[in-house]
Amino acid sequence: MKEGQTLWTKEESILAINLYCKIPFGQMHSRNPDVIDLATLIDRSSGAVARKLGNFASLDPKLKERGIKGLENNSKLDKEVWHEYMQNWDEQFIEGEKLLAKKKHSTIEKINHIDLDNLKDVEGKERERLVIVRVNQSLFRRIVLSNFNYQCCITGIKIPELLVASHILPWSKDKGNRLNPKNGLALNSLHDKAFDCGLITVTEDMKIKVSPKFYAQQDMVSIKQNFIDFDGKELIAPNKFYPDVEFLKVHNERFKG
Repeated sequence: MKEGQTLWTKEESILAINLYCKIPFGQMHSRNPDVIDLATLIDRSSGAVARKLGNFASLDPKLKERGIKGLENNSKLDKEVWHEYMQNWDEQFIEGEKLLAKKKHSTIEKINHIDLDNLKDVEGKERERLVIVRVNQSLFRRIVLSNFNYQCCITGIKIPELLVASHILPWSKDKGNRLNPKNGLALNSLHDKAFDCGLITVTEDMKIKVSPKFYAQQDMVSIKQNFIDFDGKELIAPNKFYPDVEFLKVHNERFKG
Protein backbone atom coordinates (compact mmCIF):
# COMPACT_ATOMS: atom_id res chain seq x y z
CA MET A 1 0.00 0.00 0.00
CA LYS A 2 1.32 3.42 -0.97
CA GLU A 3 2.11 6.04 1.62
CA GLY A 4 -0.94 8.09 2.57
CA GLN A 5 -3.44 5.46 1.40
CA THR A 6 -5.90 3.90 3.82
CA LEU A 7 -7.21 0.35 3.71
CA TRP A 8 -10.69 -0.14 2.39
CA THR A 9 -13.26 -1.14 5.00
CA LYS A 10 -15.79 -3.90 4.38
CA GLU A 11 -18.56 -1.29 4.34
CA GLU A 12 -16.78 0.66 1.60
CA SER A 13 -16.13 -2.53 -0.36
CA ILE A 14 -19.79 -3.50 -0.19
CA LEU A 15 -20.78 -0.10 -1.57
CA ALA A 16 -18.21 -0.53 -4.35
CA ILE A 17 -19.42 -3.97 -5.44
CA ASN A 18 -22.98 -2.67 -5.25
CA LEU A 19 -21.99 -0.06 -7.85
CA TYR A 20 -19.98 -2.62 -9.86
CA CYS A 21 -23.18 -4.58 -10.44
CA LYS A 22 -25.11 -1.53 -11.62
CA ILE A 23 -22.91 -0.03 -14.33
CA PRO A 24 -21.50 -1.40 -17.61
CA PHE A 25 -17.86 -2.46 -17.64
CA GLY A 26 -16.92 0.33 -20.02
CA GLN A 27 -18.23 2.98 -17.61
CA MET A 28 -16.08 2.01 -14.63
CA HIS A 29 -13.89 5.08 -14.88
CA SER A 30 -13.21 8.08 -12.68
CA ARG A 31 -15.31 10.45 -14.82
CA ASN A 32 -18.52 8.48 -14.41
CA PRO A 33 -20.97 10.54 -12.27
CA ASP A 34 -21.97 7.39 -10.33
CA VAL A 35 -18.31 6.71 -9.51
CA ILE A 36 -17.83 10.33 -8.45
CA ASP A 37 -20.96 10.20 -6.26
CA LEU A 38 -19.74 7.09 -4.43
CA ALA A 39 -16.26 8.58 -4.02
CA THR A 40 -17.78 11.67 -2.40
CA LEU A 41 -19.98 9.54 -0.18
CA ILE A 42 -17.07 7.50 1.25
CA ASP A 43 -14.50 10.31 1.14
CA ARG A 44 -12.21 8.73 -1.44
CA SER A 45 -11.04 9.89 -4.84
CA SER A 46 -13.00 8.87 -7.93
CA GLY A 47 -9.80 7.26 -9.19
CA ALA A 48 -9.64 5.08 -6.08
CA VAL A 49 -13.24 3.95 -6.57
CA ALA A 50 -12.59 3.21 -10.26
CA ARG A 51 -9.57 1.10 -9.30
CA LYS A 52 -11.63 -0.81 -6.76
CA LEU A 53 -14.20 -1.60 -9.47
CA GLY A 54 -11.28 -2.85 -11.55
CA ASN A 55 -10.23 -5.10 -8.66
CA PHE A 56 -13.68 -6.69 -8.65
CA ALA A 57 -13.56 -7.04 -12.44
CA SER A 58 -10.41 -9.15 -12.08
CA LEU A 59 -12.45 -11.66 -10.06
CA ASP A 60 -15.13 -12.06 -12.73
CA PRO A 61 -14.51 -15.39 -14.53
CA LYS A 62 -16.49 -14.40 -17.62
CA LEU A 63 -14.39 -11.29 -18.12
CA LYS A 64 -11.26 -13.42 -17.84
CA GLU A 65 -12.59 -15.73 -20.55
CA ARG A 66 -12.89 -12.67 -22.81
CA GLY A 67 -9.29 -11.67 -22.04
CA ILE A 68 -10.28 -8.79 -19.76
CA LYS A 69 -8.08 -8.92 -16.67
CA GLY A 70 -9.24 -5.92 -14.64
CA LEU A 71 -6.86 -4.82 -11.89
CA GLU A 72 -5.42 -7.98 -10.42
CA ASN A 73 -3.94 -6.56 -7.22
CA ASN A 74 -7.16 -7.36 -5.38
CA SER A 75 -7.18 -7.90 -1.63
CA LYS A 76 -8.38 -10.70 0.61
CA LEU A 77 -11.34 -8.48 1.49
CA ASP A 78 -12.19 -7.98 -2.19
CA LYS A 79 -12.34 -11.75 -2.66
CA GLU A 80 -14.42 -12.17 0.48
CA VAL A 81 -17.01 -9.57 -0.54
CA TRP A 82 -17.11 -10.90 -4.11
CA HIS A 83 -17.72 -14.46 -2.88
CA GLU A 84 -20.49 -13.33 -0.51
CA TYR A 85 -22.29 -11.55 -3.34
CA MET A 86 -21.94 -14.38 -5.84
CA GLN A 87 -23.27 -16.92 -3.33
CA ASN A 88 -26.25 -14.91 -2.08
CA TRP A 89 -27.29 -12.23 -4.54
CA ASP A 90 -30.70 -11.30 -3.17
CA GLU A 91 -29.79 -10.89 0.47
CA GLN A 92 -26.42 -9.25 -0.14
CA PHE A 93 -27.67 -6.78 -2.70
CA ILE A 94 -30.55 -5.56 -0.54
CA GLU A 95 -28.16 -5.18 2.39
CA GLY A 96 -25.92 -3.14 0.11
CA GLU A 97 -28.86 -0.92 -0.84
CA LYS A 98 -29.77 -0.43 2.82
CA LEU A 99 -26.19 0.56 3.56
CA LEU A 100 -26.19 2.99 0.62
CA ALA A 101 -29.47 4.51 1.79
CA LYS A 102 -28.12 4.91 5.31
CA LYS A 103 -25.02 6.67 3.97
CA LYS A 104 -27.26 9.04 2.04
CA HIS A 105 -29.52 9.59 5.07
CA SER A 106 -32.41 8.23 3.05
CA THR A 107 -34.38 5.02 2.48
CA ILE A 108 -34.01 2.25 -0.12
CA GLU A 109 -37.32 3.18 -1.72
CA LYS A 110 -36.30 6.84 -2.10
CA ILE A 111 -32.85 6.18 -3.57
CA ASN A 112 -34.48 3.82 -6.08
CA HIS A 113 -37.27 6.29 -6.88
CA ILE A 114 -40.07 3.90 -5.95
CA ASP A 115 -43.58 5.38 -6.11
CA LEU A 116 -45.38 4.38 -2.91
CA ASP A 117 -48.48 6.56 -3.24
CA ASN A 118 -50.78 3.54 -3.57
CA LEU A 119 -49.35 2.00 -0.38
CA LYS A 120 -50.57 4.77 1.92
CA ASP A 121 -53.16 2.49 3.52
CA VAL A 122 -50.80 -0.49 3.87
CA GLU A 123 -48.93 -0.76 7.14
CA GLY A 124 -46.52 -2.96 9.08
CA LYS A 125 -44.86 -6.05 7.65
CA GLU A 126 -47.06 -6.12 4.56
CA ARG A 127 -45.95 -2.62 3.58
CA GLU A 128 -42.32 -3.54 4.21
CA ARG A 129 -42.72 -6.65 2.04
CA LEU A 130 -44.27 -4.71 -0.85
CA VAL A 131 -41.56 -2.05 -0.65
CA ILE A 132 -38.84 -4.71 -0.89
CA VAL A 133 -40.61 -6.33 -3.87
CA ARG A 134 -40.71 -3.04 -5.74
CA VAL A 135 -37.12 -2.21 -4.87
CA ASN A 136 -36.09 -5.69 -6.07
CA GLN A 137 -37.88 -5.19 -9.37
CA SER A 138 -36.33 -1.75 -9.89
CA LEU A 139 -32.83 -3.00 -9.05
CA PHE A 140 -33.12 -6.09 -11.23
CA ARG A 141 -34.16 -3.96 -14.17
CA ARG A 142 -31.21 -1.61 -13.70
CA ILE A 143 -28.69 -4.43 -13.25
CA VAL A 144 -29.89 -6.51 -16.22
CA LEU A 145 -30.35 -3.64 -18.67
CA SER A 146 -26.95 -2.25 -17.71
CA ASN A 147 -25.42 -5.70 -18.19
CA PHE A 148 -26.69 -5.75 -21.79
CA ASN A 149 -25.80 -2.12 -22.56
CA TYR A 150 -29.47 -1.10 -22.45
CA GLN A 151 -30.35 -3.07 -25.57
CA CYS A 152 -32.46 -6.12 -26.32
CA CYS A 153 -30.09 -9.09 -26.40
CA ILE A 154 -32.00 -10.65 -29.32
CA THR A 155 -32.87 -7.74 -31.62
CA GLY A 156 -30.50 -4.98 -30.44
CA ILE A 157 -33.39 -2.54 -29.87
CA LYS A 158 -32.08 0.32 -27.70
CA ILE A 159 -35.30 2.09 -26.66
CA PRO A 160 -35.46 1.76 -22.83
CA GLU A 161 -39.23 2.22 -22.75
CA LEU A 162 -39.59 -1.00 -24.77
CA LEU A 163 -37.14 -3.08 -22.74
CA VAL A 164 -37.91 -5.59 -20.00
CA ALA A 165 -35.57 -7.28 -17.53
CA SER A 166 -36.76 -10.81 -18.09
CA HIS A 167 -36.15 -13.57 -15.53
CA ILE A 168 -34.88 -16.90 -16.87
CA LEU A 169 -36.08 -18.67 -13.73
CA PRO A 170 -39.48 -17.10 -12.93
CA TRP A 171 -39.71 -14.59 -10.07
CA SER A 172 -42.26 -16.80 -8.29
CA LYS A 173 -40.27 -20.03 -8.70
CA ASP A 174 -36.82 -19.13 -7.38
CA LYS A 175 -36.75 -16.67 -4.49
CA GLY A 176 -32.98 -16.95 -4.11
CA ASN A 177 -32.14 -15.63 -7.56
CA ARG A 178 -34.54 -12.75 -8.06
CA LEU A 179 -31.71 -10.22 -8.17
CA ASN A 180 -29.07 -12.46 -9.72
CA PRO A 181 -27.99 -10.82 -13.02
CA LYS A 182 -27.11 -14.31 -14.30
CA ASN A 183 -30.85 -14.96 -14.13
CA GLY A 184 -31.76 -12.09 -16.41
CA LEU A 185 -32.04 -11.16 -20.08
CA ALA A 186 -32.73 -7.71 -21.50
CA LEU A 187 -35.56 -8.23 -23.98
CA ASN A 188 -38.03 -6.02 -25.78
CA SER A 189 -41.64 -6.46 -24.70
CA LEU A 190 -42.62 -8.74 -27.59
CA HIS A 191 -39.72 -11.15 -27.15
CA ASP A 192 -40.09 -11.03 -23.37
CA LYS A 193 -43.63 -12.35 -23.77
CA ALA A 194 -42.49 -15.04 -26.21
CA PHE A 195 -39.66 -16.06 -23.85
CA ASP A 196 -42.03 -16.19 -20.88
CA CYS A 197 -44.42 -18.41 -22.86
CA GLY A 198 -41.64 -20.79 -23.93
CA LEU A 199 -41.91 -19.82 -27.61
CA ILE A 200 -38.29 -18.62 -27.52
CA THR A 201 -35.41 -19.97 -25.49
CA VAL A 202 -31.63 -19.60 -25.32
CA THR A 203 -29.47 -22.70 -25.67
CA GLU A 204 -26.49 -23.55 -23.47
CA ASP A 205 -24.13 -22.19 -26.12
CA MET A 206 -25.98 -18.83 -26.02
CA LYS A 207 -27.90 -19.21 -29.26
CA ILE A 208 -31.49 -18.17 -29.86
CA LYS A 209 -34.00 -20.92 -30.54
CA VAL A 210 -37.54 -20.21 -31.72
CA SER A 211 -40.50 -22.55 -31.63
CA PRO A 212 -41.58 -24.45 -34.77
CA LYS A 213 -44.98 -22.83 -34.23
CA PHE A 214 -43.58 -19.70 -35.88
CA TYR A 215 -42.64 -21.64 -39.02
CA ALA A 216 -46.30 -22.53 -39.51
CA GLN A 217 -46.84 -18.80 -40.16
CA GLN A 218 -43.55 -18.01 -41.87
CA ASP A 219 -45.33 -16.32 -44.79
CA MET A 220 -46.22 -13.44 -42.48
CA VAL A 221 -43.56 -10.74 -42.76
CA SER A 222 -43.84 -9.84 -39.07
CA ILE A 223 -43.34 -13.45 -37.98
CA LYS A 224 -40.34 -13.88 -40.25
CA GLN A 225 -38.67 -10.60 -39.27
CA ASN A 226 -39.33 -10.81 -35.52
CA PHE A 227 -38.77 -14.51 -34.91
CA ILE A 228 -37.63 -16.81 -37.72
CA ASP A 229 -34.80 -14.51 -38.82
CA PHE A 230 -33.27 -14.79 -35.32
CA ASP A 231 -33.47 -18.58 -35.08
CA GLY A 232 -29.99 -20.00 -34.46
CA LYS A 233 -28.30 -16.63 -34.11
CA GLU A 234 -26.06 -15.85 -31.16
CA LEU A 235 -27.35 -13.85 -28.25
CA ILE A 236 -25.90 -10.34 -28.03
CA ALA A 237 -23.23 -10.79 -25.35
CA PRO A 238 -23.61 -9.10 -21.95
CA ASN A 239 -20.99 -6.87 -20.36
CA LYS A 240 -20.15 -8.98 -17.34
CA PHE A 241 -22.69 -11.47 -16.08
CA TYR A 242 -23.50 -14.23 -18.57
CA PRO A 243 -26.77 -16.19 -18.24
CA ASP A 244 -26.29 -19.17 -15.95
CA VAL A 245 -26.24 -22.38 -18.00
CA GLU A 246 -28.17 -24.28 -15.32
CA PHE A 247 -30.91 -21.65 -15.41
CA LEU A 248 -31.06 -21.92 -19.19
CA LYS A 249 -31.41 -25.71 -18.97
CA VAL A 250 -34.51 -25.27 -16.82
CA HIS A 251 -35.98 -22.77 -19.27
CA ASN A 252 -35.19 -25.08 -22.21
CA GLU A 253 -37.42 -27.70 -20.59
CA ARG A 254 -40.34 -25.27 -20.95
CA PHE A 255 -39.57 -24.61 -24.61
CA LYS A 256 -42.43 -25.45 -26.96
CA GLY A 257 -40.50 -27.35 -29.59
